[in-house]
Amino acid sequence: MSALAAATIAAPAMATGKVTCDVPESEWQPREALEAQLTAEGWTVRKSKVDGGCYEVYAKDEEGRKIEAYFDPATFEKLYVAQRGKVLFEKK
Repeated sequence: MSALAAATIAAPAMATGKVTCDVPESEWQPREALEAQLTAEGWTVRKSKVDGGCYEVYAKDEEGRKIEAYFDPATFEKLYVAQRGKVLFEKK
């Protein structure tokens, strides 16, 4: 497999502006553990769910901004954060 193909597989894919994850469910950590981690970081989680194979979280971040964020379900790595359609963070 070429390095480019491997990098493409390892990186999250974007679909219609949202992030998708390709992680086997057997490797996922509990969504409640992500919520607890975010709460400890000063976030107020309103709702979380699975979307595109990632954990999608609606919350207020530590700065009080209402945001939508996507996380890798196995590592909790932050992949994408937006506020009212404005991208605040996107993993490269």
